[in-house]
Amino acid sequence: MKKSALLNAFGAVLLALLANFPLQAQPSEKVIFQAFQFRSVGPTRGGRVTTVTGVPSEPGTFYMGATGGGVWKTTDYGINWKNISDGYFATGSIGAIRVAATDPNIIYVGTGTDGIRSNVITGKGVYKSTDAGKTWTHMGLEKAGQIGAVEIHPTDPKTVFVAAMGQAFQNNEERGVYKSTDGGTTWDKVLYDSDSVGAVDLEFAPNNPNIVYAAMYRFKRTPWTIISGGYQEGGIYKSKDGGKTWEKKTKGLPQGLIGKIDLGVSAADPLRLYAIVEAPVKEQGLYRSDDQGESFVHVSDNEDLVNRPFYYTNVDVNPLNASDVFSQANPGIRSRDGGKTWTRLNPPHGDNHDLWINPNDSMIWIQSNDGGANVTLNGGVSWSPQNNQPTAELYQVEVDDQYPYWLYAGQQDNSTIAVPSAPPYDHPSGAVGYWMAVGGCETGPAVPKPGDPNIIYSNCKGRFGVYDKRTGQEKQYYVGASNIYGHNPKDLKFRFQRVAPVHASFHTPGVVYHGSQYLHKTVDDGKTWEIISPDLTAFETDKQVISGSPITRDVTGEEYYSTIYDINESRLKEGLIWVGANDGPVHVTKDGGKTWANVTPNMPKGGRVDCVEPSPHQEGKAYVAVLRYQLGDWKPYLFKTTDYGANWTAITNGIPDDQPTRTIREDPEKEGVLYAGTEFGLYISFDDGANWESFQQNLPVTPITDIKVFRNDLILSTMGRGFYIMDNISALHSIKTVSSKGAHLFKPETAHRFRYRYNGEGKYPEYPDAAVTIDYYLKDKSESDIILEITDKDGNTISSFTSAARPKSDKGSTDMATGFFTKGGKPGLPNKAGSNRFNWDLTHMGAWSADTRRAFSNGPMVSPGTYTANFTIAGNTYSESFDVLIDPKAADAGVTQEELLAQEKLALQVRDLLSEASHLEDDIKQAVKALDGNKSGNARKKLMALQALQDQVTTPEGIYMKPMLVDQIRYLSFMLNRADQMPGKDAYDRYEELSDLLSKIKADYSGMVDINSKR
Repeated sequence: MKKSALLNAFGAVLLALLANFPLQAQPSEKVIFQAFQFRSVGPTRGGRVTTVTGVPSEPGTFYMGATGGGVWKTTDYGINWKNISDGYFATGSIGAIRVAATDPNIIYVGTGTDGIRSNVITGKGVYKSTDAGKTWTHMGLEKAGQIGAVEIHPTDPKTVFVAAMGQAFQNNEERGVYKSTDGGTTWDKVLYDSDSVGAVDLEFAPNNPNIVYAAMYRFKRTPWTIISGGYQEGGIYKSKDGGKTWEKKTKGLPQGLIGKIDLGVSAADPLRLYAIVEAPVKEQGLYRSDDQGESFVHVSDNEDLVNRPFYYTNVDVNPLNASDVFSQANPGIRSRDGGKTWTRLNPPHGDNHDLWINPNDSMIWIQSNDGGANVTLNGGVSWSPQNNQPTAELYQVEVDDQYPYWLYAGQQDNSTIAVPSAPPYDHPSGAVGYWMAVGGCETGPAVPKPGDPNIIYSNCKGRFGVYDKRTGQEKQYYVGASNIYGHNPKDLKFRFQRVAPVHASFHTPGVVYHGSQYLHKTVDDGKTWEIISPDLTAFETDKQVISGSPITRDVTGEEYYSTIYDINESRLKEGLIWVGANDGPVHVTKDGGKTWANVTPNMPKGGRVDCVEPSPHQEGKAYVAVLRYQLGDWKPYLFKTTDYGANWTAITNGIPDDQPTRTIREDPEKEGVLYAGTEFGLYISFDDGANWESFQQNLPVTPITDIKVFRNDLILSTMGRGFYIMDNISALHSIKTVSSKGAHLFKPETAHRFRYRYNGEGKYPEYPDAAVTIDYYLKDKSESDIILEITDKDGNTISSFTSAARPKSDKGSTDMATGFFTKGGKPGLPNKAGSNRFNWDLTHMGAWSADTRRAFSNGPMVSPGTYTANFTIAGNTYSESFDVLIDPKAADAGVTQEELLAQEKLALQVRDLLSEASHLEDDIKQAVKALDGNKSGNARKKLMALQALQDQVTTPEGIYMKPMLVDQIRYLSFMLNRADQMPGKDAYDRYEELSDLLSKIKADYSGMVDINSKR
């Protein structure tokens, strides 16, 4: 092939590949948006993990797969975890992980968890790594849906089997068992039943890899029920020829209804095969074969073995003892006699899913549950922590109005959770010490009362409560006060979804809305409720059923259909309320519920109205996001109205057809700037929805469940990676309009004088320095130096920075003797083409130092006031003013502007004193150095005198040496800059003492050397 033809072919392939990765922005957008990055703010309490594995030859190395958070790896027995799938995987849902027995560098991952609850995230096929997870390659089967198992041939890592369950919400032909003999490059479907029956588990016979066992399973989810099992559909299959032919095994197994099945084997007895089988009562439970699956015996019908089988069902066997059997469900249990009798396990969290036991040491396990993954080195006596895995599945995000603000949500499988956006105070436990549960339960929401962040309106599966942080108690005000579990929804007086919405009015304190099929309203924080609407759902009778068929009943409220799913009142007009239902309808009232209009957009029937968003700019404008993948429809559905819902426009141009939409928000500061969260990422529109583009930035691929824009921060909740914040998006509002300019300085946002501190690279949660964010745009990278100067209202220079300086990498250190923190050196300005961001830390220029790494840093904090950023490039200067305000908490505590001005004045005097003392210190040091080695009598006498002065100025090297003048001034400087306060009398007195001492030493030095000649 000619070179030009080869290049053209390569280009075509490259374009095709780019088209298949819609989450990756085009290079121009990457440059424009590059400065806008998200930070994870936790919680670091783990979420659900459904698959784990280890490496026998590396006993400290383990892998876990989260249900929405991707693949994570530990090499130190679970003390630290690192995500290894970000940037490679198209979904965060992980179903199976296996490491090749002959080469621990080879790993196969099947995406799509097998725990098919209503918020299950679809799989996107199989991935492979040949370098222990550093890089990954997609190996196909993208339409396989949920993958229940991956098994690698014990001696040939190119031979791999995959159990494809299929799509959770629709039948599909891609279900079944797949085999590859070329390392996943190509796949053959070797076992298929029907488009409704998938493969859920696989095992090799330990003594013969040509013998393969497969569990087949009929399942499907709808929004209103779970289908798990069928009459003679599914079951256990066996192949004796490496998957070429299969035979269904039925002897001793249930002959009628059969559901989810999991298989277990042990090398200690290759003839034995265990199976946990979902079946009718008395037939369900543990089955054992002692002839490699030819026949089975029902060993146990312990109800803990088959507990919510669609969600659990897992059996594992000790590889060194075939009678030591484990079941992972709720609870986790263990049998030491081959399944006859059982005792409970005690991992750190309930709702158990998977277990891997090291075949070389059966005391080393990794186990997973709804709180993450945990490692034991002593057979389950003690475990590694689970608060080091930021994989929380969050249903929504709410924000309170304190400083710094806190974020609230329901964390699936755990509790409600509240975490701060930045450290509110020091805590000896670190970030974990800030977390709090705030009433309700895992489903949430948790909604802070406007104006009073101590009060949280919380929900738990339709149960409304009012949590008070001051008492730690939650008052209970359930609408209807009736337990909704176990009902046919058509018989319920009030149909509350388990994630029943709660909305606090922006207009009147104490007014709260709550949704069943009706909209409920309270004006007294829940003490009394009134119904202010008719049934606002479609209420199709054929969908009002007992959930869970044909075997296992499962009625938790999760499948209650025809309920209100979102409520939102306009910020512009009290009583203008929009409501969306989980079966399609959208309604609006303009008069507080007296009259209602059905304003459902023209769209396919059904679908969950996940989000209704009244515009914060126009009364009649609103947006809705509708999720229909639970009906087998993967298209995005976003709509906009400008006339109270009389007419709607579809607004999804630019969002791929396979990205279902969960949420949409309009920027409260900039009309027409919209943010949309999909099942696989984040999108932005600058033209009110006419066009969308990816705004994924540094986010992992995971569902964006909710979005809030608050104080010009973009805040996200995710179904698998917790909360994210993009700080200060004000420049984003106009970034596109200035992208053709040579350079542009955006107006900085108002900042507060917070004193919290950055917590380090790579740590979770990620807390930034308290700072003023200064955004600027460069059309091209500047070849000349760029300068940023901060001036006060009188034009005095506060501090300055340059691109010639190195970017800040030294974040500073803490003195162990005093606990005082010294910041690193002054940072340099970034000067990349595109958007750039610099954080000024609200401090004056620090004292001079001979150590250039510390010179002019660690200055005192500026007082509240108006300041100006002056940005100079290529001889042109751009200026923008901004305000710095007092910390509201300090103001509430009585700190005044006058006190802060006095503090600043004294701190600057101390800074200047430190500069003067440091200059003197360096002068004496240089003078001593010049005389060192001179053996004349006068020189030696002068040297001794200089060293005597040096001993007064410089602290000698050693352990716990007495601090001398420079360090004493520095000590006073730290004292003055630790809190917002009026300095005490001792601070002023000490300043005078140190000033007098410096004057005396300078006078003594000037008698020996003309110090003016040294400057």
